Amino acid sequence: MSRIDTAYNYFMTTYGDNIGSRYESHKKSELRDTYNKIIKANKESPLYKIEDTSDLGQFAIDIKEHANAMSLSVSNLSSGGDDISTILNKRMAHSSQPDSVDVLYVGDNTEEAEEFTIEVDSLAKPQINIGNFLEPTGHDFQEGQYSFDLDIRSHSYEFQFNVNRGETNFMVQNKIVRLLNTSNVGLSARLITNSKGENAVEISSKSTGISENEDYLFKISSNIAWRELNTLGIDKVSQPPSNSNFKLNGVEHQSLSNTFTVNKIYELALLAPSKGNVRVGLMNDTEALSDGVSQLLNSYNGMIDVGLKYTGSHQNRALFNEISAIAKGMAGSLAVVGITADALGHLSLDSTTLSDAINNGSREQAFATLNQLKAAISTAATKASINPMAYMDKAVVEYKNPGKTLTAPYATSAYSGMMMNYGL
Repeated sequence: MSRIDTAYNYFMTTYGDNIGSRYESHKKSELRDTYNKIIKANKESPLYKIEDTSDLGQFAIDIKEHANAMSLSVSNLSSGGDDISTILNKRMAHSSQPDSVDVLYVGDNTEEAEEFTIEVDSLAKPQINIGNFLEPTGHDFQEGQYSFDLDIRSHSYEFQFNVNRGETNFMVQNKIVRLLNTSNVGLSARLITNSKGENAVEISSKSTGISENEDYLFKISSNIAWRELNTLGIDKVSQPPSNSNFKLNGVEHQSLSNTFTVNKIYELALLAPSKGNVRVGLMNDTEALSDGVSQLLNSYNGMIDVGLKYTGSHQNRALFNEISAIAKGMAGSLAVVGITADALGHLSLDSTTLSDAINNGSREQAFATLNQLKAAISTAATKASINPMAYMDKAVVEYKNPGKTLTAPYATSAYSGMMMNYGL
């Protein structure tokens, strides 16, 4: 279990902030299509063994998450249809400080959308309780059945847990984390470790901000297991919730959340305090196109970096060669639209050259090139996401009987569905 815990912790610390973003929703048909692709990839997959290296999980997670980023950038360019040229007919919002304020146009393309300014002073924050740091191999809990009460907004819950003979502090703390994460009550929990190697339970509310008639977002107490609760220390508030503070056109405002709409036209997501005023408005046609293409290239470059990062440790250039081949095969046509590659295969965009290509009479050929690049990146993203283990060093143990294949959707890869069991 320690290895999957390490992989899970790496995923949460590296990519956890992106979970639940507005770009991550999927239709049932899309999920069904992904499931069917996993089954199809598995049908003829041989049985293989993989070298059990310490960064195996990180490699697979990096591939999947960067493949996801590539897919999202493709979706952004395809939101108006399969042809990138449709982006010229779509209104796209722009923020002068995208690292501080992310903006999305949510109007109906007919409304007047005036430019405005926003200055972000502070973000809305969740409530965080951090328990006591305990020696993981210690035995500070006596055998028995215990419970604690949770009050969250207008709801109250009772959580019960058992401490069995011989269970260590780590086992008990991990039990509390699982109990809260599977309860679906609006909290997320995890174990954190200090410099001494001691563990503590960190509990965070999924909601942010606090209204005037509230003192807390959640409260943990117990009249029965007060000793055990005092040992865990999870009733202590380490960070009280707070609202976001910002100025719209110089007028002060507050919000319980970091995401809200302005005039039902712009959806803002506050990411960090701003450096002065942030201008929010609409891009012109070529700006929107350049921005979308730049996002596509950034996601492509991210996958190139993953390939380069693990080439040395695994002595396997399969991922890098496959991704870099996309640009190499299109080098001539990409240069015409302002896209060039450096020595490592990273792509960059010259917006002026792209604008000239769109407006000087070669518009149709320019969009044909961009659509070809988008399609190639989309195909590579799907392949990498479905089976990241295809790029791992492995030894084939046995090939399947080609006439009698069975469908076991996650057999191709422990990380296809992010499921893993080293005990098998």
